[in-house]
Amino acid sequence: MSTIESASADLLAITTGEPAGFGSDISIQALVSETVRARLRVAGRRCAVLGDAALFGERARAVGLADAWRRTLEEGAALVEPFALRAPCKPGQLDPANAAYVLELLDAALAGCANGRYTAMVNAPLKKSTIATLLLDFSGHTEYLAEKTGAKQVVMMLAGPIQGGRMLRVALATTHLPLNQVSAAITREGLLATLRVVDTDLRRRFGIAKPAIIVTGLNPHAGEEKAVIEPAIAAARIDARGPYPADTLFQPRHLDGADCVLAMYHDQGLAPLKYATFGQGVNVTLGLPIVRTSVDYGTALDLAATGRADAGSMVQAISVALEMCGAGT
Repeated sequence: MSTIESASADLLAITTGEPAGFGSDISIQALVSETVRARLRVAGRRCAVLGDAALFGERARAVGLADAWRRTLEEGAALVEPFALRAPCKPGQLDPANAAYVLELLDAALAGCANGRYTAMVNAPLKKSTIATLLLDFSGHTEYLAEKTGAKQVVMMLAGPIQGGRMLRVALATTHLPLNQVSAAITREGLLATLRVVDTDLRRRFGIAKPAIIVTGLNPHAGEEKAVIEPAIAAARIDARGPYPADTLFQPRHLDGADCVLAMYHDQGLAPLKYATFGQGVNVTLGLPIVRTSVDYGTALDLAATGRADAGSMVQAISVALEMCGAGT
């Protein structure tokens, strides 16, 4: 799949992820909330929730939202697109038999984005180790979607609201790598491609006319970056600045005026972001031919069907997807 046309549908697809986790719970909690319902009304959109309808009914009852869920479906803010579990599901208990079910949801959402049924996809968390029982090299949503869409370069960006109501966006030059492999993975060509993807999608997906990107160094105090990072910034010919020391960069006075931070590796960028936004963060994949967002945490098996889950990240993931769809039209 190399080219995906812009979708004209009014539906956002929500894949509910690992059934033993709390993906179904937070999807239901978000969709019955007045925050999401109001944003859907303003945007003229609805959500298609992909997964097992009986499981959704069970989880809605478990979290005390059975009546609210029924009303949401009856009023049309959401609809269920049913897919059957491969095996019975108990909250908190993983079953590899359902790995095919989780992939089926993801593939169906992607196909719907490709054929115009869906205008975006929003992903609840899945369990990588379970999917790896089917796909040995599976490393996550980002890489899977990149391969399936034929995207040449994708970038993981997380975003969340910080003090003052503005969004902190942090993109990553490398993602799920052991720390001892990061330095070798950062090349001038790779950074240049990443900077251009970030700049392009801030314009295309977020409607930012002239994005300002600030770039971290790799080493302490950003003192040894002349061979790779500085040349990549110069070659990008966009508003990218740096490299700056990562230990002092994440302060309001440095972030003012910046639309995104590009960090060199996972924990360098995401530790400060999650400290500032945890429970409200959103994972966005840049560089795809579709709009894709997800929550910024894992499956939380211990919270499934308890009613204690915080759906804030799912609320934000739906809201950011709506924003991106609006900017891209």
